[in-house]
Amino acid sequence: MAAADLVEYVARALVDQPDAVRVEVVKERGGTTIELHVAEDDMGKVIGRNGSVAKALRTLLKVVAAREGEPIALEIV
Repeated sequence: MAAADLVEYVARALVDQPDAVRVEVVKERGGTTIELHVAEDDMGKVIGRNGSVAKALRTLLKVVAAREGEPIALEIV
C-alpha cells in the first residue's frame, strides 16, 4: 500500500532509531487505519511541537486517500 510506505519513509527519516519504526495496516469497514510504531524516545520527533509533524503526515494521507478513494487514518502508537 502506497500510504503505508509513505508513512514509513517519512518516519524513518525523522527518528534517531529507524530500525524501530514499524507500520501496520488495519483494514476496517469505514476505511484503513495505519498504525505507526516508533521507539519511545522518538515519539516526540514523530508528533512534533504541538502535533505539527503528525498533522502534516495526516495531511499527506488525505491526499493519498483522495487518490485511492477510501479514508485513511493515522495512529501513532
